[in-house]
Amino acid sequence: METTLKPGINHIEFWVSDIPQSMTFYNSFLTLVGWKRSSDRSFTDGSMVIYFMEMKDVEKTRSLGIRHICFQAVEKKQVDEVHQALMKQEAKIIRGPVIMPYSREYYTVDFYDPDGQVIEVAHTPYAVEPS
Repeated sequence: METTLKPGINHIEFWVSDIPQSMTFYNSFLTLVGWKRSSDRSFTDGSMVIYFMEMKDVEKTRSLGIRHICFQAVEKKQVDEVHQALMKQEAKIIRGPVIMPYSREYYTVDFYDPDGQVIEVAHTPYAVEPS
């Protein structure tokens, strides 16, 4: 049976220096916001997949491109739970948890993954205000 496709992001691929380290790190917070581990190198939310590819000999460089990826927390308490999980791993927190002025009740924590990629988990109940 053919599925009906709709516009959106099909998947994201992260290049990482250490698969076990990255999978452990991402598992510690993605499962708190509704993602499930779908293989030894991927997670899914049911409509999108994030793949991890180990690239040991790739040099990280500064360049233009995506600054960060934000994962949606459907409940505000999930942001706090993610923060607690990050603290247990001694992850480098950029900011938060904190209310930001982007939209009403925008509650976020921003941090670095083991390879220095900026990641955000945010609860954004009013990100798109009704007109």
